[in-house]
Amino acid sequence: MAAGDNSGRPPCLNFSGPGPLGNSQPSNSVFSMPASNGGAVGAAGGAQGTARRPNPQLGPGGVDSNGVSTGAPPTAQNPLQQPAAAAAAAVGAMATPASNMATTAASNASPAAAPTATPAAASVLVYREPVYNWQATKSTVKERFAFLFNNEVLSDVHFLVGKGMGVQRIPAHRFVLAVGSAVFDAMFNGGMATTSTEIELPDVEPAAFLALLKFLYSDEVQIGPETVMTTLYTAKKYAVPALEAHCVEFLKKNLRADNAFMLLTQARLFDEPQLASLCLENIDKNTGDALAAEGFTDIDLDTLVAVLERDTLGVREVRLFGAAVRWAEAEAHRQQLQPTPENKRKVLGKALTLIRFPLMTIEEFAAGPAQSNILTDREVVSLFLHFTVNPKPRVDFIDRPRCCLRGKECSITRFGQVESRWGYSGTSDRIRFSVNRRIFVVGFGLYGSIHGPTDYQVNIQIIHTDSNTVLGQNDTGFSCDGSANTFRVMFKEPVEILPNVNYTACATLKGPDSHYGTKGMRKVTHESSSTGTKTCFTFCYAAGNNNGTSVEDGQIPEVIFYT
Repeated sequence: MAAGDNSGRPPCLNFSGPGPLGNSQPSNSVFSMPASNGGAVGAAGGAQGTARRPNPQLGPGGVDSNGVSTGAPPTAQNPLQQPAAAAAAAVGAMATPASNMATTAASNASPAAAPTATPAAASVLVYREPVYNWQATKSTVKERFAFLFNNEVLSDVHFLVGKGMGVQRIPAHRFVLAVGSAVFDAMFNGGMATTSTEIELPDVEPAAFLALLKFLYSDEVQIGPETVMTTLYTAKKYAVPALEAHCVEFLKKNLRADNAFMLLTQARLFDEPQLASLCLENIDKNTGDALAAEGFTDIDLDTLVAVLERDTLGVREVRLFGAAVRWAEAEAHRQQLQPTPENKRKVLGKALTLIRFPLMTIEEFAAGPAQSNILTDREVVSLFLHFTVNPKPRVDFIDRPRCCLRGKECSITRFGQVESRWGYSGTSDRIRFSVNRRIFVVGFGLYGSIHGPTDYQVNIQIIHTDSNTVLGQNDTGFSCDGSANTFRVMFKEPVEILPNVNYTACATLKGPDSHYGTKGMRKVTHESSSTGTKTCFTFCYAAGNNNGTSVEDGQIPEVIFYT
């Protein structure tokens, strides 16, 4: 359940407006459900004011033999604005419930005694089929069961659904419910079956319960933005997986960046892993918009942690920190705490450690997190040292870059053999390259020391060769174990590489002599094992200071990328 929601029921969702998901409960009025059987669903009980003929003639606002309001359905814009006559009929139906069969019997016994229609009712004559012999007018089993939906005819159980003034008395049929739900089957036919003819359901919304019954009686799905979450809750409560699937499909179709976080919270609450996965993918693709949505601050801590743990968020770390601070302020208010830096740190808990401060620039860190008072003095000092000195001290925060790309990571190696020794004097190792298709480079594989385990400081860059523009860089370090393997050094963000454009890969290392590659290849092709797509790299000599690296031998043996 989203943090701060004390209702005990799933929140309703507003997909129609441009804003984020709302947290208000769906209307308890049955008029919030789509109209059926000639009008909006009436109050449970199907009350009749007085006995009348089998084929009554009713005007707007009357109640037919099915207990269904015959007034015009409400408009979609405002379902609570009902005609006065329909409202009066609904109130009367709730006040004096009676059996349709009893009414029919009375009308058949003394048809002459039936009162004439009131002037208001007589103003418009509307044909309504009689209760007597209603079966003859239904040609299929589906039609006959659909007729019984929310109908007193043959009903043998009533549900008091909702709380307080919003309680509705809804008729049902044990057999139909038991056929459609294992929970209802156990309720009525199990070892501890209830014998009560009235069952209270205070945790269920009337509109959602009617949607469940509609599905069990007729296979018809009636869900909307205001009722989908409460209907999903009800379908799960009564083990109706087919209706669950319809609700989830509705949510998938209406998933947007501005409601992704709220839907993710509900998907985790209702244990819907497929929906949760789609929400996370949407957040990955539209991280900035999702964080800016109002609903973001309403999520719970576990959901926030699940998102911050991801390596695929497509946003700079300083924006993640700003969003986390906004969430902490809202959470402090929910917990009735003052939004002080100390309380923000308290409510963030583990989430604060998942912000990757080392990925920020020193300017971003100095202007935001360093002045927030959320970090301790020791954390601020250690991060400033991480930004400014070599060798870089270890920090308590993750420094692994996030990659906003999906799919499988790929790599190519341009050397056929490894040798010793390659020295460093402050000059960059450089190699030019181009590719035949658009890719995103996320890092290089570099050779390490020939003298055993060692730490290196390194600056990696990708430069647009023609304009000499630096497209991506990272000033970082790596540890090697003394083997001839390559060691990954990653960019802070993926670098887009366009087809048939010349780029220069650069690596400036500080450390002891290392291994190096020989028997280099001018062209290296990577073929996808799943699609068969080929990515062809072409390497060329980079003129100028290159520390000796060339096509034939040198450093930068490996390029790591996504297609």
